Amino acid sequence: MRSRYSAYVLKREDYLLATWHPSTRPASLKLAAQQPSPTWLGLDVKRHQQDGERAIVEFVARLRYGGGKAQRMHEISRFVREEGRWYYVDGQFPESQ
Repeated sequence: MRSRYSAYVLKREDYLLATWHPSTRPASLKLAAQQPSPTWLGLDVKRHQQDGERAIVEFVARLRYGGGKAQRMHEISRFVREEGRWYYVDGQFPESQ
């Protein structure tokens, strides 16, 4: 999870796509085209649960767009391990449920 957060900070779309499971991976993220570009302010991993080859990570990332107010992105992400590598599958946003 931390490596994926760092990849968002550094706009490393190649890394994000490579660590995204092929069954749910988008064709592109267009991070460079995002305007205004977010300023990432921090990551707080709230919970991690692993059950064999599957894992759940709950986190809160803080970000700001332009000179705007800081925002929180709260997600519960699902990961799967295949051939020794972890892949992001998908996530849910608890506030919108």
